[in-house]
Amino acid sequence: MKEVLRLGERDNIGIAARALEEGAKVLGVVVKGGVALGHKVALGRIEKGEAVYKYGQIIGFATQEIEPGEWVHAHNLTAGAFDRDYAFCSEVPTPPEPIRDATFMGFRRADGKAATRNYVAVISTVNCSATVSKYITERFDKQLLAQYPNIDGLLPITHKVGCAMQYDGEDHRQLSRTLAGYAKHANIGAFLIVGLGCETGTVGHIVQNHQLVQLSGVKMPHTMQSGPPILHIQDSGGTMQTIEAGIRALAEMLPAANDVRRVSIPASEIIMGLECGGSDGNSGVSANPALGIASDMLVAAGGTAVLAETSEVYGAEHLLTRRAVSRAVGEKLVERIRWWEQYAAKFGVVIDNNPSPGNKAGGLTTIYEKSLGAVAKAGSTALCDVFQYAEPITTKGLVLMDTPGYDPVSVTGMVAGGANVVCFTTGRGSCFGCKPVPSIKIATNTPMYERLRDDMDVNAGVVLSGTPLADVGRQIFELVLEVASGKKTKSELNGLGDEEFAPWNIGPTL
Repeated sequence: MKEVLRLGERDNIGIAARALEEGAKVLGVVVKGGVALGHKVALGRIEKGEAVYKYGQIIGFATQEIEPGEWVHAHNLTAGAFDRDYAFCSEVPTPPEPIRDATFMGFRRADGKAATRNYVAVISTVNCSATVSKYITERFDKQLLAQYPNIDGLLPITHKVGCAMQYDGEDHRQLSRTLAGYAKHANIGAFLIVGLGCETGTVGHIVQNHQLVQLSGVKMPHTMQSGPPILHIQDSGGTMQTIEAGIRALAEMLPAANDVRRVSIPASEIIMGLECGGSDGNSGVSANPALGIASDMLVAAGGTAVLAETSEVYGAEHLLTRRAVSRAVGEKLVERIRWWEQYAAKFGVVIDNNPSPGNKAGGLTTIYEKSLGAVAKAGSTALCDVFQYAEPITTKGLVLMDTPGYDPVSVTGMVAGGANVVCFTTGRGSCFGCKPVPSIKIATNTPMYERLRDDMDVNAGVVLSGTPLADVGRQIFELVLEVASGKKTKSELNGLGDEEFAPWNIGPTL
């Protein structure tokens, strides 16, 4: 077991693979003052204003002289600004050796999509219909639902927006795209839409702009013969009558929604969302690069890996533009980076505010450091496309979706885009579910894994004690296939995922 990891030849800091006591000798220096797990220790003298390197890349600049063996963190390191050489398409990797025999047992939908779960959803168009949507699922006869074993559950999709925004403005279109993405998701076997009746985010806007129809040949309830099933509280006699009508509607949907069986499907049909939350200094050392190996394997099998969290790509985007399959793809990413700079400035904030107190307590200091570790989830294959938030993901291979770094909002966008499995790395211990899609939790360090064993699916912390990254990457890939086939994740066993639907609200509330 190495006590300190030096990740790049240019690095002038090392990462503590375990807590370092004062006086310990590591990589030729004597530790001064102690350094916690995941934090940085200077491997030589660093002058004031000098660049600090991790992964062989700049993570910031020293704000004062740093002695060999000293702790390097927010008290002596800041992000600063530096130019990145995008060098578009200069390092496009050759495609990985194909993996031809990987399959999973999933549901094949009538429209050809592959599902990993089978939920019936009640979708609220606006906060004003959220409680009614939730009560429709909560008050449904559980004994009746138990008669349909192929249905994973009733899912209320509720949120806090849907009105007080510009009609057909950017915010409205994005919300409609997100709600439609869930309604059309392969893991939704049937759905009911519930609105108030006077909201800006009208059902008509969603249906007309996204060609929304009921899925899987489900028979419409007798009161909803044309188009997707819709209830408006104002037209249905109020909350209680809408709840009763919704319960009747679900009862009529269940037989057809249950009429599915798992079949063998190629792994090329998996769209895997990549997320990291509650990150620490070892996220980019253990869990994220291990997930990157699993991402490479999925791409080799013909599938899709979706990197997101653009505000946590910031400062590392040049590593992706060099891997872009075309200059146009690279430029799409840079355009999103420039948008984020303008977006943050509009509200008087800087993107370096992104690392949370928990991130910093875990050893991360600047957004550049966080981003360099985060992009490790993307593995080593070519960047094939860039998508807007909640836009349908139609390209195979490694792609990027523009989302914020905030986990519920980011994952909501990827799921709306079609992700049917999510892999979520964490160093501090994020507890997260994202129904209707299973979320695999991957711990970056063993102490946290042991504390939160009931929430973590994989312990990538074994990398810090010598287990090869390739072994953990393969473990993750094999678990993805098992979960896609129906194996429950820890978050599913704990019942998480009902509250994490969080559409990105980018505009003013009027």
